[in-house]
This record gives sequence, C-alpha cells and structure tokens, in this order.
Amino acid sequence: MADQLSLFPQVQIKFPKTRYQGSKAKLTNWIWEKISNLEFETCLDAFGGTGTISHRLKREFKQVTYNDSLKFNYWFGQALIENSDVLLQENDVEWLLNSYDESYPTLIANTFADIYFLEEENRWLDKLITNIHRLENKYKKALAFFALAQSCIIKRPYNLFHRKNLYVRTADVERSFGNKTSWDRPFESWFRHFAMEANQAVFSSGKTCLAKNVDVYCTEGKYDLVYFDPPYISGKGVGVDFRDFYHFLEGLANYDRWSEMIDMTSKHRRLIRIPNDWIDKRRIYRAFERVFERHADSIIVVSYRSDGIPSESELIRLLARFKSDVRVERFRNYRYALSKNKTSNEILLIGQ
Repeated sequence: MADQLSLFPQVQIKFPKTRYQGSKAKLTNWIWEKISNLEFETCLDAFGGTGTISHRLKREFKQVTYNDSLKFNYWFGQALIENSDVLLQENDVEWLLNSYDESYPTLIANTFADIYFLEEENRWLDKLITNIHRLENKYKKALAFFALAQSCIIKRPYNLFHRKNLYVRTADVERSFGNKTSWDRPFESWFRHFAMEANQAVFSSGKTCLAKNVDVYCTEGKYDLVYFDPPYISGKGVGVDFRDFYHFLEGLANYDRWSEMIDMTSKHRRLIRIPNDWIDKRRIYRAFERVFERHADSIIVVSYRSDGIPSESELIRLLARFKSDVRVERFRNYRYALSKNKTSNEILLIGQ
C-alpha cells in the first residue's frame, strides 16, 4: 500500500510541492541564477513563506536565516531549514495517529462545524494537533505540523481558508475545477504522504541555519544578503493578506490560545485582524523604506510584480536611496495560480 512506504528519503534532496499563494517554487532556479554571481555567505530570507528560497540557498551551502512573522510558516522554517538531521520515523507517525485519551479537546469541532471540513475530520484535527504539541523534539513537532498543514491545504477548494465553502466539496454536482479525489482522500493518508515529503527535504549543509518568528522590522544581525518577498498589493490597491487566507493554519500553530484569536462575528471564523503595513497602500512606501534602511549594509534582493504598489519605478528609486547600483531582472510570461493579470512580469530588484 502506497501510504505504508518507508518515510525515509531514498532519493535526492527534494523540496515539497507547494500550494501556497505567491510561492516562488517555480521561480527558484531563475532567482538563484540571477544572484549566484553575488559574493555572499550569510543571508536572511525576511519573508520566508514556504521556505523554498531559503531551502535553495541552503542547498548552495549558504548560512541561511529564515524568518516569517506567521507562526505556522515559522514551523515550516524549523522543519525544513533549521533542521539538519531529524526525521519523522515510522513509529513517530504511528504514535501521532493513535488516540491516548478518552476525550480530546474539541476546539475545531465546536468552532468550525460545516465551514471547512467534515465533522469527523474536525475531530481528527483536534486529536492530531494535540498529539503534535505533546512531542518533545521541536524538529519532529515542526515536521509533523508541516505534514498536517499541507494535508489541510490540499483538502481545501482553492487551497485557501478565505470563505465558508465546505458545500463546494460536498455538493453532488459536476465540477469544472478542483480535485474531488484529493478533497475526499482521508486526512490520515495525506498526513503520511506529506510526512514523507517533509523528510525528503531534510539535510545538513554543514552550515548553521536558523528559523525565526519576528516582525520583519525586528530582524537582528548583519547579513551579506537580504532577500525580500513581501505581500503583493495590486495596482488597484488590493493587498494579499496571508494571515487571513491561511488563518486556520495560524490557529493550529497557536492551538492553546486559538479561541482568543478568533473573530466569532465572521462566517468563516477568521482571526481578529491586526494592522499590517504590507497590505496597506498608504503605508507600504514607508514599510519598504524602513527595511531597506535597516539592511542598508547588505546586498538587497527584492522579488516583486511589475504592476504592484509601489510601482516598479517608485521601488527602484526607493532602493537607489540606499544602494548605488540597482539592476532589474525580468521573468516574463509568468502567472500565479488564481491570477487573471496577463500583463505583469515577475521582477527581481538587486541593490548593491
């Protein structure tokens, strides 16, 4: 049975497939090609996200610090970047999938009924996240959380948690999108699958890599290179709020205090919103200025979209205030999933 295959990686180091909006997974080789001639050993991935860029830099034997302000992303960074040798063993997975108490917490079952997952799936999630938090080894805990989070994402229409739409999955109708087979595959099966994928990404580069969970303005230390892949604000002023899109995962990562974080007035039980400079078109200019100034002594690399706010020319001028040499690389004809914009280019700003 495929799900019973060994969890130990027998193949070349491989980063897991991503289903994360805005992921640079398909651009990783291009980005490395454009910065590989730069002289740097230490680097900060300031908006780490899935960790795909950090992982590639680690594979190039750079000393990588991954950072993300979202705790669930930080756990990804712990599992796949900071971790150099810990794997989820077969017995770890079996232990996690077993039940040990007569009654587990029912936070998800009580709060998210008929919103994202079926009733029995919600109870399973309550059990799994409780078992994960009981693990003592932080890297095994992070790997298990990664597997759980990916299992949640793949069973969601659009891979998001932005609306109450379980009915999309359960309705007996013909569909022109999505993958009902993936949605209906049991959580336990997906968990085993993603545990194996996570194990395949774990390796030692011989360098000490770290994962941090701080606001991007608070990143400490000096780095030869700092890479920024901030949330995107479209030309219409609409920002991509990752905390809102993936609030369910952020709640899982903060399970013990999740109930205090939920906006119970929202139909899909999102988190109580907090101000975010990076999705506010009025404050985004100052946000870029602050991080550029903070890392003015480092090579600065920015992944960006040519049609965003600030505009490409505005961002170039802003970076030029801190760097004497600014160049722009373009990756043409690339569209993100769910994007309807056919004219924008993915660009890379490099300031030295």
